Amino acid sequence: MSPISYDPISPRSRLDTLQELRLPVDALGWVPSWLGMKSRRTTRPQSVILLPGFGTGPRAMRILEIALRRVGHRVRDWGLGRNDGEAKRLRADLEPIVQSAVDHAGGPVVMVGWSLGGYIGREYAREHPAQIRRVITLGSPVIGGPRYTATAERYRAQGHDLDQIERAVRDRYATPLRVPVTAIYSKRDGIVAWRACIDKWSPNVRHVEVDETHVGLVLSPRVLAIVAEELESG
Repeated sequence: MSPISYDPISPRSRLDTLQELRLPVDALGWVPSWLGMKSRRTTRPQSVILLPGFGTGPRAMRILEIALRRVGHRVRDWGLGRNDGEAKRLRADLEPIVQSAVDHAGGPVVMVGWSLGGYIGREYAREHPAQIRRVITLGSPVIGGPRYTATAERYRAQGHDLDQIERAVRDRYATPLRVPVTAIYSKRDGIVAWRACIDKWSPNVRHVEVDETHVGLVLSPRVLAIVAEELESG
């Protein structure tokens, strides 16, 4: 494939991250949805692995886990504890865990990942398409690595070359992504620039825009419903 190119993307600023402070206000608005939510049992139970975002662990995905279990899916965390940001190593560490889940399920499994966890899930699926039925990402940067996220300065401070990471992320597109992906993103995301979540080069990616903060992507009833709908569609 020809080299990918994209329009300039603005890095996240401190002003952008302040949007995350709206989460408590959003949560109040979710109350009617939570109270009126009905758990319709799935007709197509899936085996699902949840991948947390950078700096977080399985607890960050607990609401999503509960919601998916309630409707009948078989859900487990990724088994690697806290996401320390070392994407290449984490993908390698996932291999025996995913293979065990595939063996237990008797077929491919679904990965649902938040932020960096979604990117790791996508790239694992790129390398192991036979193991993964579908990937669902929640505010996951697929352009630039950490460059267009609120973690950029932290990566720089740790000695990472953001230019090199961005090139490495871009170069991975030379290997086609054959697994279907649902990419959920929000223009209110204060952590990841929404344009960095858009994949224009992989034919099997469907983008779904929601109106949530970055943290709200793993808590919002609307997002949980979309994830359940995607699992139901196979």
